[in-house]
Amino acid sequence: MSDLTASIAQHYHERTKYHPETIHANQPAIDWNQPPLPYKEYKIGSVTDLKPYLANEPDAFSNHPTGLWWRRLSRLLLCSYGLTGKILTPNAPHYLRAAPSAGGLYPAELYLISRGTPLLPAGLYNYQAYTHSLMHFWESDVWTKLQAACYWHPVLENTQLALVTTAVFFRSAWRYRDRAYRRICLDTGHLLGNIEMACALNDYRPHLIGGFMDEAMQQLLYLDAEQEGAIAVLPLADLLEVKQNLSLARTALPSATQREYPPLPEGQILSHLHQATQLPLDATAKVNWKPAATQPQRIDKYNFPFCLKVSTVTPPIDWGARLEQLETTMLQRRSTRGYSGEALTLEELIALLDFTYQPQHYSDQGLDASPDYFDLSLVETFIAVSSVMGLEEGCYYYAPKAQELRQIRFKNFRQELHFLCLGQALGRDAGAVLFHTADLKAAIAAYGDRVYRYLHLDAGHLGQRLNLAAIQLGLGVSGIAGFFDDQVNEVLGIPIDEAVLYITTLGRSAALST
Repeated sequence: MSDLTASIAQHYHERTKYHPETIHANQPAIDWNQPPLPYKEYKIGSVTDLKPYLANEPDAFSNHPTGLWWRRLSRLLLCSYGLTGKILTPNAPHYLRAAPSAGGLYPAELYLISRGTPLLPAGLYNYQAYTHSLMHFWESDVWTKLQAACYWHPVLENTQLALVTTAVFFRSAWRYRDRAYRRICLDTGHLLGNIEMACALNDYRPHLIGGFMDEAMQQLLYLDAEQEGAIAVLPLADLLEVKQNLSLARTALPSATQREYPPLPEGQILSHLHQATQLPLDATAKVNWKPAATQPQRIDKYNFPFCLKVSTVTPPIDWGARLEQLETTMLQRRSTRGYSGEALTLEELIALLDFTYQPQHYSDQGLDASPDYFDLSLVETFIAVSSVMGLEEGCYYYAPKAQELRQIRFKNFRQELHFLCLGQALGRDAGAVLFHTADLKAAIAAYGDRVYRYLHLDAGHLGQRLNLAAIQLGLGVSGIAGFFDDQVNEVLGIPIDEAVLYITTLGRSAALST
């Protein structure tokens, strides 16, 4: 049986760490000529083509309410997860999407559920990114089932549309094996960040739900429970409808903490973790969705004595009239594959941090001042600075409440970062490398093992804000989910209790790719 001191989430995290001594040992061969399909195909269903509503002129449908409604929905889906580019390969074209994905594998699927509107019949739809269309493959009153699966979340009482993100595990596990669950949740977090921004562009407000009955969602969406899983539900409040300006509610529910589990062979750890972190199928369960009287508050956890402190207060990034530059950035975003080594400026770095962690500074531009996350009080941020003009080299803790950087180590980490990032030049040549971490033991105490999803989803969401801000400023950016876990803490001086969730590299681009 298992070590009774470790929950299944802790066990998974330990088992899927990369170590310098073993990373190349017993790695199964990958057939690079047979990658999994990154989208679903349906043999039966009716198709709604969304491409006619992608007119470039913002006012093209201003006098046509029907066309305007479809344009908003079409552009929301395009900016969230639509195809934005193509790379020719020997076998078949590889299509790029608005949201980044590790290895370009795109494990997420996006569904739209309609309660029934004058323009969109009630039912279940799959967003077909390949053709930018909706596949209506089930005609029934699925909204009541959605409400029941979400423990009668109050936002679903007053909304007409909801997005659901799911994951097809094998798409990512094909390459990354059991560690793929980390990447799946990070990739879905990128998608959540895009949905947040795309909704702002199109007068919707997504309300995030991470607490739902997993088995009920599987049944509702006709998912293969062994191969797929629902990850997040997002009812869409229409901000043009007065009645849909809704109060905020809780986003995360706790799960059980599993400390008894059988020995798990390689290849089965991912699926066991997902199953173990599900919420029970209980039609009688009562959930108080009101925010707790004492919400978890972000605190600046580390305040080292005598450390250098640098203010990050800065004017906000300008996204242009009607956020037009934000939409352009979302559709042109690419992950950088190489940096020139040229330095960033301090002004650029703090602008990136401001957009990512201080959303209240952007309400005047039409963005949500308090977007939904699961629990950002659990996520910490450290930054290894290699080359930023106006800032000493070293490792810094970012204190979002105080809006300042606090130096914790004093040296240049370029070579160490090259090693920590599995020999990727991105770590070595970046001007700054940002690390999202969490005290996994404390997080599990608060939310049970399901928090492993929440932590990586929130880290991916933050990472996508960094992506968009960097592209807007003309910088290069690339996320890294493969690293030597324990050595990060050791080399950078990050407290050992902090489990590393995600790495984002920032620098001057030398080349762009996926």
